[in-house]
Amino acid sequence: MEKVFERPHALSETVFHYCPGCTHGIVHRLVAEVIDELGIEGKTIGVAPVGCSVMAYNYFECDMQEAAHGRAPAVATGIKRVHPDKVVFTYQGDGDLAAIGTAETVHAAARGENITIIFINNAIYGMTGGQMAPTTLPGQVTQTSPYGRDPKTQGNPIRVSEMLATLDGAAYIERVSVDCVKNIRAAKAAIKKAFQTQIDGKGFSLVEVVSTCPTNWGMSPVEAMDWLRDNMLPHYKPGVYKDTTESGKEE
Repeated sequence: MEKVFERPHALSETVFHYCPGCTHGIVHRLVAEVIDELGIEGKTIGVAPVGCSVMAYNYFECDMQEAAHGRAPAVATGIKRVHPDKVVFTYQGDGDLAAIGTAETVHAAARGENITIIFINNAIYGMTGGQMAPTTLPGQVTQTSPYGRDPKTQGNPIRVSEMLATLDGAAYIERVSVDCVKNIRAAKAAIKKAFQTQIDGKGFSLVEVVSTCPTNWGMSPVEAMDWLRDNMLPHYKPGVYKDTTESGKEE
């Protein structure tokens, strides 16, 4: 019998540790499919920092490097400069990338480091119990904002893609979602373009994936997807925020 759907070679057979309904598994598969299609497994190095993705090294068949909390872009920069022929990517959550790792992210983009970042935005700290993150929405209840995030005292959410798109060193920035088949396909195309941007030597690329965290949101997987569509996507609008590659134009 002919196989029409199978596990990507770049994705290991290890069982995911993620909670039911978490979208990390979807994004992992998309990254693995892109690595397969580009034929770069043997030259790809991934960087997994602290957070829910801390054990991402178990799930990809390419070489992986662990990084301290928030430092993945700095580690990726060092790897890429020492091995410029490799394809280097980081896989980071919002608590990691947009909080403790803000400086590393911003300055890697400003320098135009030729690396790729896969950024998971689920508006909360996932691994450590559901605290408020820099991406938590106004009014959103978390462990550290039990009455809802109040912008007057706790500030406004950070829109990472819009912020990084203002930097001259950023070559390709896009925000996507994985809440339905259509958007999953669009997310894969964005991830593939981000990797191709690096392969072509164009500079810094980042794909932000608007995601769910059913466990810490206190919802079922179905409820979480509905909440994402009703609340996150209006605030974090999908789209290309910067594209300086030959196949696109800067926005």
